Amino acid sequence: MIAYIQYGRNALRHIIKETSFKRSDGAIHPLLYACQGARFRKLEVILTTNVEKLGKAGQTVKVAPGHFRNHLMPKLLAVPNIDKFSRLIREQRKIYQREEEEEVKVVKETAEDKMKEYETAAKRLANAKLTIRASINTEKFRARASKDEAIEIRSPVTEDDIVKEVARQLNVLIERDNIHLPSPLTTFGEHEVQLRLPKSIPLLEGKVNWTLTVKVRGK
Repeated sequence: MIAYIQYGRNALRHIIKETSFKRSDGAIHPLLYACQGARFRKLEVILTTNVEKLGKAGQTVKVAPGHFRNHLMPKLLAVPNIDKFSRLIREQRKIYQREEEEEVKVVKETAEDKMKEYETAAKRLANAKLTIRASINTEKFRARASKDEAIEIRSPVTEDDIVKEVARQLNVLIERDNIHLPSPLTTFGEHEVQLRLPKSIPLLEGKVNWTLTVKVRGK
């Protein structure tokens, strides 16, 4: 509740007690009549907290004098709509008001939506080139028979390495089961890694299967 702020309920009660009920034109403020039980027109009050069927905290509403006197005022659910209280409520709401909970609409994802997501992810994989850096296997490098022989790397690239780099570089989440890698990648260069994706995803034109280009290069 907004009334539970700064100096608490006692501070608000003190302000109410000390407030002058004389209007600028010399007339008596309606609050005085309300507290004395006299019949009067509805009062304008400022709600200090959300009140069911009446309004939200900070709103100005009109209520019957008896309702204000017997229910709202004793519980500090509302204060009179006069300058002193209006300024107080505005300042308190700026400092202490909690953010109102926004209504969240839950939209169920349809099978068609999921399929579109799969297609988008598959196309991104097929059109991308994943780069993985690795260290040279120096012993094998020195023992090469010719310069044309493939350069081997120290630590082979596995399915786990590819899954990790796909998530980091392409922002696509895949599982190990989505990668068909009969043996780890052991040499520098470009490799076409076959992907195991749902058969319901239509292949790109000219493609017989889904593949991912993985380029292994030195650090």
